[in-house]
Amino acid sequence: MSATRKFIVLDRDGVINYDSDDYIKSADEWRPLPGSIDAIARLCAAGYRVAVISNQSGIGRGLFEISALKCIHAKMIANIEAAGGQLAGIYYCPHTPDDRCECRKPKTGMLRALGADLALSSFEGVPVIGDKVSDLELARAVGARGILVLTGKGACAAAALGEKADAEIYKDLAAAVEALLAQSRS
Repeated sequence: MSATRKFIVLDRDGVINYDSDDYIKSADEWRPLPGSIDAIARLCAAGYRVAVISNQSGIGRGLFEISALKCIHAKMIANIEAAGGQLAGIYYCPHTPDDRCECRKPKTGMLRALGADLALSSFEGVPVIGDKVSDLELARAVGARGILVLTGKGACAAAALGEKADAEIYKDLAAAVEALLAQSRS
């Protein structure tokens, strides 16, 4: 398997942790979804490098500061490391949709930054797991393998896509990881 195929990109809210329509604004509000932390550790143990990319427009909306986001990420990293995993990087977009930036998913700015930092020349075939249509659009834009989980906003995204969904769909991150690891063993 090529180096790029041993890489995986995860959305954060709704995939790794519970999401909220009121935004996750503090480390106290950040709670991992059942099985998500162990799933990341399993990926790492299987030789995958795992990165997180996340739209965080709550910053641009003035709902929380970057210092709060850093505390949230520190808590997430501590949980992942305690389970035996590690992240290759965390990338976030602090802008609102009205800012029309190049980093907000489904635009590819965060993936370009990730690729530059980790010397990845292509995301062709790399699993990108998310719970929103924008995650799947991002994957499609770079030739990645879009995977939708039904946690977070995933069930609504699946319903909106209907039969047009051109992505694999799994109950949650743990189920998606189990499928990826089973495929890599065969």
